[in-house]
Amino acid sequence: MAHGARVDRTGAGGLSGGGGGLGGGPWRESAARYALLPLRLFLGATFVYAGVDKLTDPSFLAANGSGSLGELMRAVRDGAAIPALVDLALKNPVGFGYAIAVGEIAVGVATLVGLLGRLAAFGGALISLSLWLTVSWQTTPYYYGNDLAYLMAWVPMVVAGAPMYSLDAKLASRRDRLGTPLYG
Repeated sequence: MAHGARVDRTGAGGLSGGGGGLGGGPWRESAARYALLPLRLFLGATFVYAGVDKLTDPSFLAANGSGSLGELMRAVRDGAAIPALVDLALKNPVGFGYAIAVGEIAVGVATLVGLLGRLAAFGGALISLSLWLTVSWQTTPYYYGNDLAYLMAWVPMVVAGAPMYSLDAKLASRRDRLGTPLYG
C-alpha cells in the first residue's frame, strides 16, 4: 500500500481519505501511527506490575498453603485444557512461579521501552496463552476470564512491534542514518 496521495474511490467526497472528513488527511495518518501506543503502555505496565506482585507475595511463591501457586495449580489441574502444562508447573511450583514472574517483568519492561517489541509481544502472548489454557480455561462464560483478552491484545503488538517512541525505532533510525547493523 502506498502512503502518498490518496484517491477517493467511494464517490463519498473524502470519507475514504481525500484530505477532508473523518477518514482522511494528516489526522488519520497520525492516529494510525500512535494507535498501538496506549495498548503497549497498558500491557507493559500490567505485566511489570503482575511480575512484581508475584515476587513480593511470599504466599504465592510457595509449593503449599493458602494463596500459593502450588495450591492454585492443583485446583485447576483437572479442568485445564492441557493438564500436562499444569503437571510441568507442579514439578517445581516455586521455580515456575519465579520463571513466570521474571518473564512477566522482562516482557513488560521490553514492551514499555520498545526493545525487541515483536519478540516481547510474542513472549507476552505465550504467557497469556499458557495461563488461558491452564488457569482460566474453566471460566464460563469465556469472556469472564482475562487471559484470553490479554492474548488477543498481544496479537497486534506481535504484528506491528513498537514503531513509535521505542528503542527499536531509535535503533532502526540509527541504522538507516549510519548504514550500520542494527545491533552492531
